[in-house]
Amino acid sequence: MIEVQGLTAGYGPVTVLRDLGFRAEPGQITCIMGRNGAGKTTLMKAIMGLIPATAGRILLNGADITRLPAHRVPLQGIAYVPQGRRLFGPLTVAENLAVGLNARKKGGKTRAAVLDLFPRLAERLDQVSSTLSGGEQQMLAIARALCLEPEVLLLDEPTEGLQPSMIALIRDTVLRLRDAGMTTVLVEQRVDAVLRLADRVAFMAHGRVEAEVPTTDLTAKSSLFQQFVGV
Repeated sequence: MIEVQGLTAGYGPVTVLRDLGFRAEPGQITCIMGRNGAGKTTLMKAIMGLIPATAGRILLNGADITRLPAHRVPLQGIAYVPQGRRLFGPLTVAENLAVGLNARKKGGKTRAAVLDLFPRLAERLDQVSSTLSGGEQQMLAIARALCLEPEVLLLDEPTEGLQPSMIALIRDTVLRLRDAGMTTVLVEQRVDAVLRLADRVAFMAHGRVEAEVPTTDLTAKSSLFQQFVGV
């Protein structure tokens, strides 16, 4: 479980997150929605220690990780797939996976489990990652993150720009991870995808989570989507 309490953070003198509260539970997919500039990606970066908190706490299963340096946060069991994938382009698929495995000293059993989720990658282990299709690169980015054997997975718009077949494959993988007990936090802007995928939706505006709602209480015509996403 990841819990954020009264978090304030930003970039130098610019405050983006303001007294933000947020919680994501094991075995659930929590989607974060909001307009551009609401602070969605900044929240992800703050959880990962990539930007410092000036106030508040970030708790992982009750343990305070707020002040950990960024390189130690993944070691606690949090994996992050940023928008844009951020692969090591000149490295092969196998070498990118090795980077993930080495972070927490995982081995062949973990790699086999990850490749079971993405069998297409098993066919391309020797291929340079920059030559993969966009969907395959996104698979690899998620697979590399899963090589940490994380308890919490943060995904920042993982299906952006992908064709429908790839979106369906990634959606099914995220659902499998949820069913295995993963805590998943997903930034997503497409209402249809959120309603099919999420258990809860956290609506952000002006650096705060203004509402958290189970998807069972939402429909595509819910006023919250118009209020916070503008669709």
